[in-house]
Amino acid sequence: MAYKVKITVFKRFSPEEIFGKEMTYPDGRKMVACPLFKDGQEIIVKTIYADPPEDFKCSWGWNDLFKDISVLSCGGDFTHTEPNITYTTCRDGMKPVVFKLERIED
Repeated sequence: MAYKVKITVFKRFSPEEIFGKEMTYPDGRKMVACPLFKDGQEIIVKTIYADPPEDFKCSWGWNDLFKDISVLSCGGDFTHTEPNITYTTCRDGMKPVVFKLERIED
């Protein structure tokens, strides 16, 4: 049985929060917190197929979360968090996003 998993955008970090100063891209544009998500945004994963839900807009982030979503969706848990829940991040070290993942058991 596959369970649904709720993704909650727990916190987006700006480069200033990570490095203590403003960061810019090589072309001079100011780097900001991830613009693809909003803190508190919720997305429901209804299947465990490899494609992200339509409202999950970052393929890199999806690849980072997919393994943990798969564990929760298949009924597994993690030893470092309470049952049905885990926290994970995307791999963007300049402006990371922390996600809370929750198995939905209805």
